[in-house]
Amino acid sequence: MKSKLYLIPTPLGEYDPSNVLPAPVLERIGLLQRFFVEELRTARRFLSAAGWKGRIDELELFELNEHTPRETIEGYASLLVEKDAGVISEAGLPAVADPGALLVELAHRRGIEVVPMVGPSSLMLSLMASGLNGQCFAFTGYLPVKPQARREAIQQLERTSARLNQSEIIIETPYRNDALLADLLANCRPDTRLCVAADITCPDEFIRTKTIAEWQKEVKKGFLIGKRPCVFILLSK
Repeated sequence: MKSKLYLIPTPLGEYDPSNVLPAPVLERIGLLQRFFVEELRTARRFLSAAGWKGRIDELELFELNEHTPRETIEGYASLLVEKDAGVISEAGLPAVADPGALLVELAHRRGIEVVPMVGPSSLMLSLMASGLNGQCFAFTGYLPVKPQARREAIQQLERTSARLNQSEIIIETPYRNDALLADLLANCRPDTRLCVAADITCPDEFIRTKTIAEWQKEVKKGFLIGKRPCVFILLSK
């Protein structure tokens, strides 16, 4: 029987995985002993909470992140062929705004079945809860860091959103959340709508959609996102 590569979701916060992961995912985790993980320390913590507590040393863990050389990933081919394995990112879905796609590509090239498993995605959960257009949307990811390039990118996204009636999904490094919010408020039209979705599925989850003009008032009152995992979605008319 050919081996399979399972794409295993992880919670978006540090708490009991059974709160957000379906039973079949937890069962599959218990059957696998080989995992490709974004970060060894947090992967061990997650796997321990998911049923491997006290037995972590029985597992084979291999790093797979943005720093993993392409030749190292290619070298994982023999490991994929030997037996079933799982891919785990830091939070959410592997290979979606997270590492994993190159290993999945390798699996396809080697004829190994890829099995995506059900779990939380901050991008889709934010879009679902935003009230913005879920029929036409684009994930832009990170915007440029340099101020001028970032302003131009925001203005271009707003024009594209208006032209296509398309929701534009953006993410940012948590410590730059409030700087990005400030740039969005400074460069978008007052009637453009913006969803701010932070700590999705966590106890202090925050999801609000307001116009740019309304967000400007909130910021003047002292609103801050803070250093929390956050998704931004804008839709312009």
